[in-house]
Amino acid sequence: MTEPGTLSHGAGGALHIAIDTEHYRIRAEDVKSLLFYGRAIPIYEDRSRTTSGGILASEVAIEGHAVLAASGRAVMLHSRAGSCAIPLVSFRRVARGEAASAPLLPGVTL
Repeated sequence: MTEPGTLSHGAGGALHIAIDTEHYRIRAEDVKSLLFYGRAIPIYEDRSRTTSGGILASEVAIEGHAVLAASGRAVMLHSRAGSCAIPLVSFRRVARGEAASAPLLPGVTL
């Protein structure tokens, strides 16, 4: 069975989520809201496209959300690509930059 995706640490404390061909991000300030206050946070997708004039235009769209699992031991990520989970310990390590990345677990409820 292949892993559904990866959570990785990005510039400025942002987190990047790669699921199959989809790429999402979580802003650093949103990570703090999730970890310190337990708030649901948005997951963004960067959409870059070339306009008819040949200009690269970038759009940002909310494509999902992340929440703490009811047990408090995992973070659930829900997006267009599906749902997956990551243990809270792994999420924190990536968010702090202690680990470069961590695998996501397929649609499980922890």
